Amino acid sequence: MDFSPYTIGFAMTGSFCTYEKAFEQMSKLKRLGATLIPIFSYLPQEIQCRFGTCSEYLKKAEDICENKPILSITGAEPIGPKGLLDLLLIAPCTGNTMSKLCHAITDTPVLMAAKSQLRTEKPVVIALASNDSLGLNFKNLGNLYTTKNIYFVPFGQDDSTKKPNSLVAHMDLIPDTIQAALHHKQIQPVLKPY
Repeated sequence: MDFSPYTIGFAMTGSFCTYEKAFEQMSKLKRLGATLIPIFSYLPQEIQCRFGTCSEYLKKAEDICENKPILSITGAEPIGPKGLLDLLLIAPCTGNTMSKLCHAITDTPVLMAAKSQLRTEKPVVIALASNDSLGLNFKNLGNLYTTKNIYFVPFGQDDSTKKPNSLVAHMDLIPDTIQAALHHKQIQPVLKPY
C-alpha cells in the first residue's frame, strides 16, 4: 500500500482504552506515506485518565503526523471548502460522536471535520469504539452505515459476556478500509469476530 498521494485527517474522540491501537495505526499510515492531519475532539484535549494525559496525546499525534492538531471547530471548518483532505478517519469514534454525526450535530472539531468533509462528497471512515453500539446507539449505527460516503472499519463484540452492547473496530484493518474507501467501496466483511 502506498498512501503517499493522499492527505488523511486522523480524528480522535474519547474511548481512551483504544488509543494505543489507534496511535499504532497512525504510525503505520505515516510509514505508508500518508500526509496526516491530526484532529481532536474536546474531551481528549481536557482529560487526564489512567491511559494518559491530554498533553501526552496531543504531543504524540503531532510527533507522529508532523503536523499540529486541529483543536477547534473554526480550525476544522475549512476542511471541505478548501479540499484539505482526501479522506477523514475517526479513530476511535465513540457512540456519542456517532450519535451526533447521525443527527447532524456539530459541536466538536471532529464533528465539524466530518460535516465539512461530507459536504464535498469525500470519504469518512469510522473506527467504532462504543459500549452502547448495540443498545440505544444501534439505530444511529444503522443510519450511518447507509449514509453515502461513510465507511466502517470492520468491527465486532469485544466482550459479549460482560459488555453485550459493545462494539470495537479492528484497528489493524484501518489501512485496508481506507484503501477501499478511497475507491468509494466498503471493505467486507464488516462484522468480524474478536
